[in-house]
Amino acid sequence: MAETARRVYADSAATTRLLPEVLEAMLPYLKDVFGNPSSLHDWGAQAQEAVEQARGQVAALIGGRPEEILFTSCGTESNNFAIKGLARAGQERGKHIVISAVEHFSVLHSARALEKMGFELSVVPVDRHGWVDPDSVARHLREDTILVSVMHANGEVGTIEPIKEIAQVVKGKSKAVFHTDAVATAGTIPVDVAELGVDALSLAANQFYGPKGAAALWLKRGVRIIPYLDGGVQEGGRRAGTENVPAIVGMGVAAEIARRELATRMKKLTPLRRRLIDGVLSRVEHSILTGHPENRLPGNASFCIKFIEGESMLMLLNSRGVAVSSGSACTSRALKASHVLSAMGIPAEVAQSSLLFSLGIDNTEADIDYILGVLPPIVDRLRQMSPLWAKFVKERR
Repeated sequence: MAETARRVYADSAATTRLLPEVLEAMLPYLKDVFGNPSSLHDWGAQAQEAVEQARGQVAALIGGRPEEILFTSCGTESNNFAIKGLARAGQERGKHIVISAVEHFSVLHSARALEKMGFELSVVPVDRHGWVDPDSVARHLREDTILVSVMHANGEVGTIEPIKEIAQVVKGKSKAVFHTDAVATAGTIPVDVAELGVDALSLAANQFYGPKGAAALWLKRGVRIIPYLDGGVQEGGRRAGTENVPAIVGMGVAAEIARRELATRMKKLTPLRRRLIDGVLSRVEHSILTGHPENRLPGNASFCIKFIEGESMLMLLNSRGVAVSSGSACTSRALKASHVLSAMGIPAEVAQSSLLFSLGIDNTEADIDYILGVLPPIVDRLRQMSPLWAKFVKERR
């Protein structure tokens, strides 16, 4: 860890810190209340009661019923479960799947895996802001379409998608099941499954100050899914494996707090995001905002800063005590252009310069001012070493 005078965590899209109240709620289930929820004795009953309480808390966060919540280990598992399980459940009606071009790899790769098993896949393009047009979704629907998955918001560029309108199109023109990846939104902005009109929704605790290792798939009552983990009868026989009771308890408490504090968090983060975006665009020459300028997640400020690599900026920012991402958290170690930025029409050489600031409830105006103080000199330093910058300056002359 770099030794600096100030430390600023601006990587909440990768994960958030664990709230003290959440940790306190988890501790008894790491020590004294250690029973297996499937056991029939008192120790098991205590654990099962805690799991069911958390199920209700998570359901309340998204406006669902407790019995519609299936606990998983992470957002990636929830998305894999949804895409593979829902597709397999509907394959007697057809084998056509529709997703957007900016989906998380856990959706995209799950759909590609199904292609190898004989399913057909259509990928809906996005505009330059990463926005999915409901009419474009409609044009990709077919009589044999059984599953549509479009994320609620993209954690990399922050664009919030018109899920309600897309759901209306899907329901009006097909018999497909509609899933949305809400990992970036549940606990961050209002999410109501009835209002959205979806059939399945993924969410993860570590995106709203709960523990890693706890997530869920909301599945509308009556929607059929095929389990992809073979084993016991946990989670109503649909997701085998001993439940991670401490993490589930933590997710429940984090969900309850998020529901209570959602409006306050949004009210705090939105002006901080605006301050950061305005500051970067005004102070860093040849920087561009990626994602929708207004219809975006409250804490998301994502940029491409031309003529230098995002990884270089990330490392130098880290040396000044600032934690950020370059591209999505799942691809930040891969030296290749983001598929999200590519789908938005951003050239590969520009996409390599991506930088994502994702703010959280602990960030302050002083943090933003510190970022705006250290970033421009870092950019200048890197550009002085960049042959792309040298070429640009020469041609400009």
